[in-house]
Amino acid sequence: MNELTQRQQALLLLIIRDYIDAAQPVGSKWLTEHYRLDYSSATIRNEMAALTEMGYLRQPHTSAGRVPTEEGYRYFVSQMMSQAELPVAVRHTISHQFLQARPGIDQWMQLAASVLAHQSQGVSVVTAPRPENARFQHVELISTQGRQVLMVLVLVGGEVLQQILTLAEAVSQQRLSQAAAGLNGLLAGLATNDIAALTTPPDALEQDILTLILPEMRRVSEGVPGGIYTDGLNYVLSEPEFNESDEARRTLRFFVEPSSMQDMIRHALTNSDVGGLQVLIGGEGGWEELRQCSMVLARYGVPGLATGSLGVVGPMRMSYTKAIPTVRYVAGLLSNFVNDQIASE
Repeated sequence: MNELTQRQQALLLLIIRDYIDAAQPVGSKWLTEHYRLDYSSATIRNEMAALTEMGYLRQPHTSAGRVPTEEGYRYFVSQMMSQAELPVAVRHTISHQFLQARPGIDQWMQLAASVLAHQSQGVSVVTAPRPENARFQHVELISTQGRQVLMVLVLVGGEVLQQILTLAEAVSQQRLSQAAAGLNGLLAGLATNDIAALTTPPDALEQDILTLILPEMRRVSEGVPGGIYTDGLNYVLSEPEFNESDEARRTLRFFVEPSSMQDMIRHALTNSDVGGLQVLIGGEGGWEELRQCSMVLARYGVPGLATGSLGVVGPMRMSYTKAIPTVRYVAGLLSNFVNDQIASE
């Protein structure tokens, strides 16, 4: 892309802001009159033609004004990433809402989805924090009938896994409780890799239970993102881009399919650091259903312990100046939550 002059930069940002607000092509006459620019309409038309030639704008019809292209939006976002901030009053309101929420993962995830949707006027996506390397907290072994035993495995962070085991022979509840106590003393606070490297305990029953605990913890460590929370579909349905077209229906089906959203988040943030933020415009070639959309995504949590993802999805014409700082701010709040509720355990 060619280097933009200062005047071209200013005009491009004005055009994109206007199009985001009104969803109507922006013409030179409107820019001259509305902003009382020092340039003539002819000068502005020439600059708009140059921006179109460079790929930042397009003209839907011969007599129409211009609208941003994907490249135009990318330029706009590059300018807004470091500048866009939430007003102090909005930050205080959001912070107060989280302080009033009950300190449970489910409550905080639902609130985060609601806040993101409301502030961005888009579809919000939040995944619950999952351990990057599952850590053992404690195990309970409960005799049920005959050789069957219920194993209740609790991981650091509160995740509970239950599994019915069938032992080689029936074992008393007292013996099961002794084995659980031995494993709790041996494994407390250890991560999956640390447990795998341990010398097996001398007690035969403890050895048997340990061989069943380890694959469960590996499954958690290697698993997909945690439970997914969404909100705000009604906001997107009201946008003119999502009328009753086949393309719009494909996009909406993607929004309401949790596995699709999880797959999108996992791939988009595979190499993203906690605290980092990504803006994907037009699906970035990875998701055909989202070619009319943009996504603002971030990871939150405590690196090496537990992380999750959050973001908003909306039309390419979304208000990036609201979406970007909102996602960034809520990600910070959820990182603090993970640190307070999980890292301290």
